[in-house]
Amino acid sequence: MKVKETRLKDCYIIEPTVFEDDRGYFFEKYNEKRFEELTGMNGHFVQDNISKSSYGVLRGLHLQKGKHAQAKLVSCLEGRVWDVAVDLREDSPTYGKWFGIELTAENRLQLYVPRGFGHGFSVLSETAVFSYKCDNFYNKESEGAVRFNDPELNIDWKIEDKDAVLSEKDENAPYFKDKNF
Repeated sequence: MKVKETRLKDCYIIEPTVFEDDRGYFFEKYNEKRFEELTGMNGHFVQDNISKSSYGVLRGLHLQKGKHAQAKLVSCLEGRVWDVAVDLREDSPTYGKWFGIELTAENRLQLYVPRGFGHGFSVLSETAVFSYKCDNFYNKESEGAVRFNDPELNIDWKIEDKDAVLSEKDENAPYFKDKNF
């Protein structure tokens, strides 16, 4: 496993070591001990979620607040997504900055999104299956969100706004300047 820090503090790209031959491939998707050694971050996850979406679906920017905050280790199991993390920790040197990366079934990359970050993705392929490992349990009352097309964040989602398929919640999420996340 290789770990590379992004330009956002505590946010990491995880690249597994893949063993391939004429039979196919094998790789260790996650190893808690190795993850903690390489990042210094707690890598104990308690909940796994999977979503399937079609082209243009944009999910985000989401987070869990307070004692229910979640770190996530995300990957794309089928298809292609543009994955985005936004640092919403006011005391962070990268507060208000975002990072995006293409996650695909072929590149097998994962992104570690720490607690206190907003997270979202847009689907670039016909369909995509997306995996989230979470280090805390979901709590509906602790949901937070930031508007996907917030002008201050100016995130490039790699799809046209007119092609974005949104939930009502995401379409009406508060703006970054309102700090209502």
